[in-house]
Amino acid sequence: MTENQQTGFTRRGLLGIFAATAAVAAPHYANAFSFRRGGGDFRRLKLYSGRTGERLDTIYWIDGDYIPEALDDINRFFRDWRDNRVHRIETRTLDIMAAAHRLLEVDEPYMLLSGYRSPQTNAMLRQRSRNVARNSRHTIGQAADLRLRTRTVQQVARAAAACNAGGVGRYSRSNFVHMDCGPVRTWGT
Repeated sequence: MTENQQTGFTRRGLLGIFAATAAVAAPHYANAFSFRRGGGDFRRLKLYSGRTGERLDTIYWIDGDYIPEALDDINRFFRDWRDNRVHRIETRTLDIMAAAHRLLEVDEPYMLLSGYRSPQTNAMLRQRSRNVARNSRHTIGQAADLRLRTRTVQQVARAAAACNAGGVGRYSRSNFVHMDCGPVRTWGT
């Protein structure tokens, strides 16, 4: 008999219980991640999709380990909503998003405007706008376009840029920030 059969708990259930406990009991760090192994550290993403109406609030990393089931949920959430294609989202992008969110000291979820984009969707969007890159990091699961209702584009972009870990684009007219795990760079107004 396996341990799961004896206790009635699944691995995912136990992780959820641990995550909920960690979220309540974890010490508050000074607006940054504590990368100490075994220090009770966790990374969390809170997201809302204006396109699908879905919400996601998940702890995806605990004490140095990514949680595969949480990453699967994130991948589904980030899917190309136009054709429902799912792609693996690069964890470095998730880490930038989570760190920036923590720096902003907000509880509200990010609104995800664009996560993964299939090459077909990206080509269609390029025909409509000159601001869509031919080789967009969205097409390889390395980018997200995000908005926070209570923070300006400038505030969100500054927090993401403070991570010094990837690309940060400001799109003030459209009220969103692009974050990716490519080379460190900034653009936009």
